Amino acid sequence: MARSASDYDESDVRIRPNKRGSRPRSKDRPAHLDAVPGMVIGVDRGRYTVLMEPGSRAERTVLAMRARELGRKGIVVGDHVFLVGDVSGSPDALARIVRIDERTTLLRRTADDTDPVERVIVANADQLVVVSALANPEPRPRLIDRCLVAAYDAGMSPLLALTKADLADPGPFLENYAPLEVPAVITATPEAGGTDGLDAVRDALRGHVSVLVGHSGVGKSTLVNALVPGAYRATGVVNDVTGRGRHTSTSAVALQLPDGDGWVIDTPGIRSFGLAHVHPERIITHFPDLEEGTDECPRGCSHDEEECALDEWVAQGHAGPAGPSRLESLRRLLRTRQTQAGD
Repeated sequence: MARSASDYDESDVRIRPNKRGSRPRSKDRPAHLDAVPGMVIGVDRGRYTVLMEPGSRAERTVLAMRARELGRKGIVVGDHVFLVGDVSGSPDALARIVRIDERTTLLRRTADDTDPVERVIVANADQLVVVSALANPEPRPRLIDRCLVAAYDAGMSPLLALTKADLADPGPFLENYAPLEVPAVITATPEAGGTDGLDAVRDALRGHVSVLVGHSGVGKSTLVNALVPGAYRATGVVNDVTGRGRHTSTSAVALQLPDGDGWVIDTPGIRSFGLAHVHPERIITHFPDLEEGTDECPRGCSHDEEECALDEWVAQGHAGPAGPSRLESLRRLLRTRQTQAGD
């Protein structure tokens, strides 16, 4: 006679024992010997755009996700990675990043000088291009100094890219950085579009992987669009009241120069560049125009005290016309970093 559902209870459940017993989960991970290399050129909400076989007929972009075995290890634009799965590049394909190659450089910043959390910007770039407008908005020398320190600390070569030279004379600004011997390129943006001085910028970028940084409104994305036609990086305007630009680029992206001899990595505009990851004792080494003057400092000098020899060094003009402002910039950095170290 058939039984209804209400006639069953837990005693009717049959449990079939596993003759082999339970097997613990293996900690071994596959070697992925068949993984193929690529370069991360874009990151968007956990999905990575990877360029495969650049310069060949098979060049293509592949959308990928991070494999579980990588854990929480971050992947950023510029990383050289290895993929498995569907690497055909078809619109509905999704590969997995299973390995990250060793990085040659790593550009980092923090929100401020007391924030212990590092923000990795890009990997494997060899040139940091600090983009600054000569006017509208006004240059921010202290932010530029911080970017230069970050470049030196990361083992990257710095380059100053000055935009909007049609609005202000670049001469006085360049005098401030003459003692550092940092190379500079100058561009102007006529009202009819196009960018004067673009050939000099291309020459400076050729053969490099260059990351462009700068605060909003300096013309960074405009410069990228002129260098890489078809990049279509969003551009904005500067607020007439605050003198600040609006964030237009929302994520970093790597773009290959049209001749194939170099890369530019455009990054979102920044309002600050914290250096919490740079030890205070190393900061002075990234101010070469001032470091030589520390030879006469007393032992253990913090470079922010009455006995510091840097005041006399700067007063004698050894650090150039920008010496006083450069010394103040150095001491501001040291104060915030030393405060953190003592907490």
